[in-house]
Amino acid sequence: MIATVSTVKDTLANIQRFVTGNLAGGVDHMVVFLDAPDPEVEAWLAGQEHVTHLVADDAWWGGKRPSELNNRQRMHANIAKSLFTVVPGVDWIFHIDADEICQIDRAAMAAVPKSADAVRLKPLEAVSRVHWEGSPTWFKRLLNEQDLHLLEVLGVIEKAANGHLFHGHVEGKAGVRPSLDRWLTIHRIVDPKREAVPHHEGKGLSVLHYESYSGEDFVRKWTAILSAGPDVSLRPVRERTAQAVRALIGKPLTPELREKYLLQIFEATTADDFDTLKELGLLVEADPNRGTHTPEGLTPEARDQLAGLLAALADHPKDAFKVCGPAGPVQDLLSRIGAGGKPKSRWRQNLRP
Repeated sequence: MIATVSTVKDTLANIQRFVTGNLAGGVDHMVVFLDAPDPEVEAWLAGQEHVTHLVADDAWWGGKRPSELNNRQRMHANIAKSLFTVVPGVDWIFHIDADEICQIDRAAMAAVPKSADAVRLKPLEAVSRVHWEGSPTWFKRLLNEQDLHLLEVLGVIEKAANGHLFHGHVEGKAGVRPSLDRWLTIHRIVDPKREAVPHHEGKGLSVLHYESYSGEDFVRKWTAILSAGPDVSLRPVRERTAQAVRALIGKPLTPELREKYLLQIFEATTADDFDTLKELGLLVEADPNRGTHTPEGLTPEARDQLAGLLAALADHPKDAFKVCGPAGPVQDLLSRIGAGGKPKSRWRQNLRP
């Protein structure tokens, strides 16, 4: 069984695309931490059989909410991973964002060597256009050096690097067999020494990334990013865009003027040359609405256990789940909240039939 964990703050429509797309694309169960209360989203998630959600408000954090979004994401990811060492049924857990949809070929996952602790999903990034009719169905893939130089000479990108073709990450997203000696970060799996473990990759293992795919989404996303905390981690290529958006938001403009100039920033920094990329055969067509996966459900007992353990954690500090902390405090905390059984180690996990 494959699970995901996410920390999200988005519109109901985007959350619905996120959940339905992932469940149709190869995921069986999703753990969703809402970064802020949203009654409409909460009500919809409550009706989803294959989703366990929790509002990660100040009460959840016990008054010690990390100011940096990336830290909240990492801690939530490792909370879910740790709980799945005692909640039965989950073989892999991936850390993804609300604008990402897994495309996981289950046969490819079944072929992952038992010695592999981590799997990487290669990124496919939605083409950025001022407007899409519906959700995007064309995605950029990572290119070789020859194609990147071609795009640089044609003026499509500023530099022959995938980091200039993609507006978001180029690392992809990673999954791990639940254990207490492997840690989920934003894009990779690390060991207790904070060193990246080898990641298995393969055909049929990818993630669709809806990164600022339209002018409207660009405005929504950058406004949310800059309000998420003072220390949001950004790639250097994106910092230029962030500085321009910060400067604009700080000016006393009417909503109409602010939107006008935000869209100009989008066109100057983010909009892709869709026609050229498509004509050169550099795009991949993908539609998560066509996914055919039928999720394998957690047992009712496992679902209740997972929800109960999350609720119990609300009364405890979350420091034990910082990346690369010792396993002992996590084991002690799991015991205090009533998690029965012995947490899985990666050695026991690799012996699963």
